[in-house]
Amino acid sequence: MDNEPDTTTEAGGAGASEDLAAVIDARGTVMACSAGAGRLLGYEPGDLVGRPAVGLLAAKLPSAMRRRLAAGQLWTCRLALRNRHGDRVTVDLRGTPLTDARGRTHWVVTPAAVTYPAGPTDAGAAELWDLTLAQLPLPVAIYDSEARFVTCNQVMSHAMGLSPEEMRGRTLWEIYPAPPLDEIDRLQHQVVRTGETIFREEQPFRASGEVRDHAWSLFLSPLKDAAGTVLGVSALVIDITEQYLARRRLAVLNDASVRIGTTLDVTWTAEELAEVAVTGFADFATVDLLESVVQGHEPQPVPPGTPVVCRRTAQRSVLTGCPESVVPAGSTDVYPPGSPPAEALITGRGAYYRAGDPLLRAWSTASAARAESMRRFRIHSVMMVPLRARGITLGVMHLMRHRTADVFGPDDLLLAEEIAARAAVSIDNARRYTRERRTALALQRSLLPERLPEVEAVDLAYRYLPAGPGDEIGGDWFDVILLSGGRVALVVGDVVGHGVHASATMGRLRSAVRTLADADFAPDELLTRLDDLVIRLDREEGPDARRQAERASGEVGATCLYAVYDPVAGCCDLARAGHPPPVLVTPDGRAQVVDLPAGPPLGLGGLPFEAVRIDMGEGTLLALYTDGLIEAPGRDIDVGLDLLGETLRRPAANLEEACDEVLRKVRPDPPADDIVLLLARTSALGADQVHTWQLPMDPAAVAGARRMAGGQLADWGLTELGFATELIVSELVTNAIRYGDGPIQLRLIRADALICEVSDCSGTAPHLRRARTFDEGGRGLLLVAQVAERWGSRQTATGKTIWAEQSLPDEGAREAAHGMGTER
Repeated sequence: MDNEPDTTTEAGGAGASEDLAAVIDARGTVMACSAGAGRLLGYEPGDLVGRPAVGLLAAKLPSAMRRRLAAGQLWTCRLALRNRHGDRVTVDLRGTPLTDARGRTHWVVTPAAVTYPAGPTDAGAAELWDLTLAQLPLPVAIYDSEARFVTCNQVMSHAMGLSPEEMRGRTLWEIYPAPPLDEIDRLQHQVVRTGETIFREEQPFRASGEVRDHAWSLFLSPLKDAAGTVLGVSALVIDITEQYLARRRLAVLNDASVRIGTTLDVTWTAEELAEVAVTGFADFATVDLLESVVQGHEPQPVPPGTPVVCRRTAQRSVLTGCPESVVPAGSTDVYPPGSPPAEALITGRGAYYRAGDPLLRAWSTASAARAESMRRFRIHSVMMVPLRARGITLGVMHLMRHRTADVFGPDDLLLAEEIAARAAVSIDNARRYTRERRTALALQRSLLPERLPEVEAVDLAYRYLPAGPGDEIGGDWFDVILLSGGRVALVVGDVVGHGVHASATMGRLRSAVRTLADADFAPDELLTRLDDLVIRLDREEGPDARRQAERASGEVGATCLYAVYDPVAGCCDLARAGHPPPVLVTPDGRAQVVDLPAGPPLGLGGLPFEAVRIDMGEGTLLALYTDGLIEAPGRDIDVGLDLLGETLRRPAANLEEACDEVLRKVRPDPPADDIVLLLARTSALGADQVHTWQLPMDPAAVAGARRMAGGQLADWGLTELGFATELIVSELVTNAIRYGDGPIQLRLIRADALICEVSDCSGTAPHLRRARTFDEGGRGLLLVAQVAERWGSRQTATGKTIWAEQSLPDEGAREAAHGMGTER
C-alpha cells in the first residue's frame, strides 16, 4: 500500500471537483452522481450508478463515521477512494442524511467545505453549515410550509435566472409557470402534507436561467422541528444530463438491435434503420445505397475523384411525408467528388457539419432544391455516416436536425456509427439473400415448364407458389409430357430441402423423368429407375455435399407422383414415391382421395413401387399437388385433404378459377412450403376418332391394311396424308409380320396428330440401321422416320407397339385440298 500512487483532493483546494455530488440509498448503492464525481474517479457518471458505494473505498471507514452512519447523523470525513485505474484518491466529503417515509436513511454526499479540528463551537459549526449550503455546487432551495420560496444557494439562483429576492414568497409554479415545474410544485405540496421524501428523475428540459436542456435528479425532503412538525421543504437538484444521454444512447442501441434486420429484405432493413435513427436522435434520416447493393450484386470499392451514384432506399422524418427530402424514395442521386456524402462513401469515415461549414454549404448550394430545403426547414446540423460491412462500403446514411436545438457532436457520431455498423451487416445479409433468391428463382423458372402443352386428351391448369425468400425456395416441380398414342403423363415432385441446391436437383430429376417417359416405361418401372438415379447422384456428390444438404434442410431425398392417362382406353395408371395421393372428382361431383400405395421416397433404394389403374371417364378431374398445399403447423393433413376435396367438388367456370378457389380455401396462411397444384380434366376420344383392325400373319395382309387405312383417311378428310400414311402402314405391318409374333393389330387415331400404331406379341424392340447396297431389308424404319413427325416403340403387357405420328393439316389447307380434288 505504501507504494501506491496517492492523490489528495480537498473540497476547497485546487484539485477539488466543483460539482462533486452523489446520492447513496439505504442499501449503500449509488443512486445518482454528478459528472464531477465521475471525473474524480475516472468513470462516466452512468458507470457509477448502481454500484455498491463500499466498492469505491480504498480503505475501511473510520469507526467514528460508521457510528454516525448507523445513527443517521450528519458526518464529515476524509476518505480514501479507489479510481478506475486502481489509484488511491483522498477527498474530504460530507454526508447529509435524508429520511424517506419508511424511515430509511439516504445520503447526499458532497465535498466538505473545510476540514476543521474536532470539537468546534456550536456557533462555528452553524456558520460553516450555512456556508456549506450557500456554496454547495449543487442547486438547493428551501420552501416554507405552504411550498413558497424562502431562499436558495447561488447555483440554484443561476439556474432559475432570478435572484432570491425576486422569487421569495412565490410558489414554484408562480415563479416559472411551465412544465415540468407544475408537477414539481405539486410534489412539493405533497411533501409538506405527508412529510415524506420524494426522489424523482426529470426528462431533459431547459430552466429559465440555462441555455440548453438538462436532465435532473430531484430530492424533495421535509424540514421538521424536534416535534416532527413539517416546517418546510428542501429541494436538492443534481445534474444527470451525461448519465441520461448515456442511458439514451444505450436505449437507442438496444432498440436498433431489436428493430433492425427483422427480415431479409434490403429495402425493409434500410427503412428500419431510418426509423430507428429518427426515433433516437435525428429529425430527418435517409439511407442511400449503392445501386449494386439494391440489385443484390457484390459492391465494389468507390474510386476516389469520381461521382457516386446511390439510390434513395429509405427516408424518415419527424414531419409527415418527409417534406425535407429533395430526392424521392426509390430514385437515384449523384454525389459529386468532394461532397460530404461522397467523402463518407470513399473514406469510410463519418463526419458531422454545422450549417455554416464550407463543405456543407458548397454541396447544398450546388442544388437549388437542397439549398431551399436547408433554408426552409432551418436545418442547422448534418451528419454523414457510411454503411460498411466486411470492409466494403454499401451506402451512406444522412442525419439532419432542425427541430432539435442541439447540434450533432462526437457522442452522436459514435452512436450513429455503431448503429450503422449493425445495420450494414443486416443489409449485407439481406443483399446476399436477395441475390440467392433471384438465382434460385431464375433457376426454377428455367427448369419448370414455361406453359402447359395444348392436348386434346385433357384440359390443364396449374399454380406454382414459392414459399419464401432466398434459402427458403424449395424444389417443388411439375411437368406434363406428351406420350405416344395420344396419352399424357402428369408429374408432380418435391425435392426435400431449400435453396439453389434443391432447385438444381429438381432440374436433374425433371430431365430424368422426361427421358424415362420418352422410353414409355410404366409408372412403377419409371419410379424404380428414377430411384436408382437419385442414389447414383447422391454417390457422385459425395459425403460433403450430403452433409451440406442435410445441414440446409435437415433431411435428404425426394418424392414424386407419376400418372399416365390414356384417352382411348379411358383409364389412368399411377404410382407414387412417398408423395401425397391425388384427389379424383367424378363428373357427378363425388370427390375421393385415390387409394394409391405410398411407396418409399426416392433415394432409399431396394423397395418396390406399385402402380394402380383407375377408370377415368370423360369430365373426370384429377388434382395433383405438393404437401405445401395441405400441410400447415397446427393443422392435420387429413383436414387439408378434406378441404381440398370439398373445394374441388364445387363447380367452377373453368380450371383456372378452380385453381384460384383451391388456393383461397386450402392454402395455409402463411404458407410454410412451396406449393404446386396441377389440375387435369379428362376428355375421351370418340369412337369416330379411333379405328382398329386385326391382321393375320400373312404378307398378303399388307395390301389390305394399306387399303383400309386409305379409306379411313378419306372418311376423316385427310386424303392429303394418304401417301405417307400408306407407306407407314405398309412398312410397320411388314416389319411385324417378318419379325414379330401374331396376332397383329393396326390402329389409327385422329387426335392432336394422326397416329398410326402396329402391335404384335413380340418383345423385340426395333431399331434403325444403315442398309448396304445389296441388302434386301433394313430400309423400312428409315423410310418411316423420314415421312413421320416422330416415331418410336413401347412395351406392352403382351409384346410391343410401334407407332408413328404425323401433324394434322390446318383447316385452311384441308379445305383447299378438298376444293382441288373436286375440280379434278
